[in-house]
Amino acid sequence: MSDRASLLVLALASCGEARGMTDAGLEPGRPPRPDACVEIEPGASIQAALDDPGTHAVCLAPGDHRGPVRLTRSVTLWGAPGSTLHGGLGTIVDVTAPHGAVLGLTIDGTGGRFDMLDAAVRLTADDTRVEGVTVTNAVFGILVERASRVRLVGNRIEGSRDPATGMRGDTMRLWETRDSVVADNTIEDGRDVVIWYSSGNTITNNRVHGARYSLHFMYSHDNSVRGNELVSGTVGVFVMYSHNLHLTDNLIANAAGAAGMAIGIKDAGNIYITGNRLIHDTIGIYIDSSPMQRGDRVEIEGNVLRLDDTGIVFHSSAHDLSVRDNDFADNGTQVRVDGGGDATAVAWTGNYFDDYTGYDLDDDGIGDVPYELRSLSNQLTGQNPSLALFHGTPALALVDAAAHLDPLYQPAAVLADQAPRVEPRWTVEHATRSPR
Repeated sequence: MSDRASLLVLALASCGEARGMTDAGLEPGRPPRPDACVEIEPGASIQAALDDPGTHAVCLAPGDHRGPVRLTRSVTLWGAPGSTLHGGLGTIVDVTAPHGAVLGLTIDGTGGRFDMLDAAVRLTADDTRVEGVTVTNAVFGILVERASRVRLVGNRIEGSRDPATGMRGDTMRLWETRDSVVADNTIEDGRDVVIWYSSGNTITNNRVHGARYSLHFMYSHDNSVRGNELVSGTVGVFVMYSHNLHLTDNLIANAAGAAGMAIGIKDAGNIYITGNRLIHDTIGIYIDSSPMQRGDRVEIEGNVLRLDDTGIVFHSSAHDLSVRDNDFADNGTQVRVDGGGDATAVAWTGNYFDDYTGYDLDDDGIGDVPYELRSLSNQLTGQNPSLALFHGTPALALVDAAAHLDPLYQPAAVLADQAPRVEPRWTVEHATRSPR
């Protein structure tokens, strides 16, 4: 099997086409039963136990329990294997006191209202946590509002699976949330994971499958996104109006459709995109008006972009931006510049391009002549956006062929890498390995 075919098979497997692997390998961890726990049998009042000042932990026995419930004091709600908390209208578990915890149980959220942001769990206090919880059928999954030092760890959230993705609720939403941890969660078939007006958070080792926005940052600064697997959605990570964001060692695959992109950046600055695998996406990286402020940077280093329709798209000319030591291979188009601009102001160095036609006579791994990208079809579509409809058609392919044959039609260079690598750093296996 060729490397290209192998890469496609592995990428599709990573994108969750083999769903059995997803279900078998990513079960959330179950937190241990708390000490001095008051056990609640199905049908008994949970709220009365939670409100008792002498109770430190409430444990749900196996079976079906009824919500909603509120944690208005520092108490733990834990569920034994086989315990399910059902809710009607409204949020099912509402945590309003610091140090409240929801651990281990299953929450079935049938009956919530979309317009009221009804959630399986809502946290509105500092130092709260949700760990090892399974959420099914909830309009919204876990909502955090105006809280600090929250932990959302090892949960499984299944969205509504409404055929219209935009009509599903958000599986996770952080709003004005600071210094918190979102880690080791498995999220499927919801709308978005939202991080808005939220700074100083770490989002690590999560798996998000089938979302519209796997991660959507807005007005959120100093966040770290590391080791996540974001697959088979429309957009992997989209960053708007945010600064000091690190995207490191993530696998983003099969971001498909006309609006599909692995990473999108708009009006943002000091964005560091390092060591990610962007496989089989419509667009690998989309950059619009970023960096926005003087003195800010965007750095794209050590990533692999393979099997993408387009590796990187710059919406107009780019500046204060470096692209170094990345692998571009098996893409329909390596780089495209919309709006009649170019990418010559970008610092390109040490990248591998599989369409490089130069040579390496001194055998130092660096091409002896620069890599230059010239595309008459991209130049035409950049100057006349209506022609973008013909991307990938024989008509534009013939335009590029004519430009190669006749120097009179040679377009201006879109980019130039003065020191291109002649061999990729990433093997097929490395490019598609799970961040876990």
